[in-house]
Amino acid sequence: MQISRTLRTMTLTGLAIFFLASCQPTEPDYSAYLFAYFTGNGPGEEQVHYAISKDGYHYQALNDNRPVIDSKTISESGGVRDPHILRGQDGQFYMVVTDLYVPEMGWQNTAMVLLKSSDLVNWTHTVIDIPATYPDNFGDVNRVWAPQTIYDPEAKKYMLYWSMRHNQDADIIYYAYANADFTGLESEPKQLLFKKGACIDGDIVLKDGKCYLFFKNEDEGAKGIMLAISDQINEGYEVQEGFVDQTDDAVEGSGTFKLIGTDQYILMYDLYTAGKYQFCVTDDLQNFQVIDEDISMDFHPRHGSVIPITRKEQERLLDKWGKLSMLVLGSENEQVRQNNIEIEEEQIVLPVAPGTDLSGFDPDFTVSEGVEVTPPGAQDFSGGPVSYTFTADGKTRTVAVSVAGRANPVLAGYYADPEIIYSEREKKYFLYPTSDGFNGWSGKYFEVFASDDLVNWSNEGKIIDLTKDVSWADRNAWAPCAIEKKVGDSYKYYYYFTAAQKIGVAVADNPIGPFKDSGQALINFKPDGVEGGQEIDPDVFHDPQSGKDYLYWGNGYMAVAELNEDMVSIKKETIRVLTPDRTYREGTEVFYRDGKYYFLWSEDDTRSPNYRVRYATADSPLGPLNIPENNLVIEKDPDQGIYGTGHNSVIHDQANDQWYIVYHRFNKPKGIDMGDAAGFNREVCIDKLTFDAAGAIQEVQPTLEGLLSE
Repeated sequence: MQISRTLRTMTLTGLAIFFLASCQPTEPDYSAYLFAYFTGNGPGEEQVHYAISKDGYHYQALNDNRPVIDSKTISESGGVRDPHILRGQDGQFYMVVTDLYVPEMGWQNTAMVLLKSSDLVNWTHTVIDIPATYPDNFGDVNRVWAPQTIYDPEAKKYMLYWSMRHNQDADIIYYAYANADFTGLESEPKQLLFKKGACIDGDIVLKDGKCYLFFKNEDEGAKGIMLAISDQINEGYEVQEGFVDQTDDAVEGSGTFKLIGTDQYILMYDLYTAGKYQFCVTDDLQNFQVIDEDISMDFHPRHGSVIPITRKEQERLLDKWGKLSMLVLGSENEQVRQNNIEIEEEQIVLPVAPGTDLSGFDPDFTVSEGVEVTPPGAQDFSGGPVSYTFTADGKTRTVAVSVAGRANPVLAGYYADPEIIYSEREKKYFLYPTSDGFNGWSGKYFEVFASDDLVNWSNEGKIIDLTKDVSWADRNAWAPCAIEKKVGDSYKYYYYFTAAQKIGVAVADNPIGPFKDSGQALINFKPDGVEGGQEIDPDVFHDPQSGKDYLYWGNGYMAVAELNEDMVSIKKETIRVLTPDRTYREGTEVFYRDGKYYFLWSEDDTRSPNYRVRYATADSPLGPLNIPENNLVIEKDPDQGIYGTGHNSVIHDQANDQWYIVYHRFNKPKGIDMGDAAGFNREVCIDKLTFDAAGAIQEVQPTLEGLLSE
């Protein structure tokens, strides 16, 4: 194998550093932590990212959560996953990653990448294709996953270990020693963990003469993080009873690191279906306590590793990929919309709730340890930006800080697919959204919000929890709709919702519940002639002309059926498919105005910045649909940083004859950099909806201010 001059030079340098390091009586003076991770399975997400933490609990992404290494330059597939970094005995850093690009390869691959660096910034690399390197015994390998490296003090070599699968057999954890320059393996792999059934994602920790091997048990019905213990690093592991993860959610990718200056360890693992990490603290690597409330991140990691770093190493990383937000973490002022703070290198924008007094406003900045902020206390922002200086380690940054009143988003937190009604009984507006912020749209409950003015909203709490209130589905709580019906002298509220790609209905005597599920799915079938799509996104519509009520639904197709008088069943003989054209994706919304029926729908994918709304009109709630030549209702506005505007509802304020569109968008400012995760970290907004003299919808300009001027 040819070794480059650069690599030979690095090897010689590494030997010199090893000699010096071996003379040191103590380990490096650690002052922070580096978290290496990737972000997802979609295009561009299988890349190495970095984050920094001062204390091992609070992490901030470097490089604006963009990759720090281009996967296409180091891998055969174009994607890398599961980055594991080891600080070597020779002062070098060793990183290994899975060589896999899921969008094209699915879950089968044959290679891993070995990387080496002296500074955590610049890396040399080698790709090891297992079947190509060892065709006799490993030619049928089709999965090479989650490699890690550990130094074997007895062998005085670096040992790699990872999981592999032959054909369709169980995944097995293997090991092999790296060659002297970390560009290959000394010999073919050997089995490390002998256990019945599949296991992946090994992570070895050395403590008190014992080797603790954490791994994911992959057996059906018994998945989770388990522990095996041995006296030797490369053999003799005995699997312990039970699981060490402290959750019922699906988990993988455990990683362990020691807290600086303590005898405590952190065990972390990827709750990959819930879209988050769980952190546990332990003294003995066998008993664990969840500390999630103490953990914060401004990114969504997938399977990664954490190592301690020195102040010099931290400064090098910050000089390369740091940003102002590494100093300024946020604001403690309750009027500030925390998810929408914009921190750029030359300015900070603090969006605040409507009606906030700007003449004496204290940003109350949250800053990193050791950062000084001037000026202190409340300042007058009513005339425009105020100059602030942030000082750390003798370095200063001066930026303009603006405080901007904004009504969008209208809800604090992540919500999507908003449905709005006006209650004649309560004389209030009620908003029923999808609870968002869950990886892969995996939320399990619904909430309701109330408002007198469409600007200020109060959370009235959960109204349905699928895990407790619904017997026929317990996942994917999506896209509800609701209607108020007067029955004699009282009112009833009918709530239609998506669960597990089926549509159900619940009933209440109050717009905030409690709602009682009907006990079965209302829509769990495809209309005749429909083959693809999903049974999601209901919309309920009362026709003021005929007095009839209709339910619309569909993803990939638009269907409609008349509801029976009980409002919890449909007249199946009335089902029609009204799919307007190829732009139709989902999210039907129907309303009536001045003799016309308006049909709105969302185009593209909710994970796309181009998600947007189109419309058609009809003379009947059953169509046929007339599609205007220019039928765009609302779309992104990159100049304002607004993306993914879609899945809407519409409300009419009869008092002032004004119509409004309620929709969701990507989070601003982070959404556009989140990749697919932007599609389940969405925010609800409201803007005016207007019509021309002929009744055509005029394209809506999405705003940051919303109805602040109303």
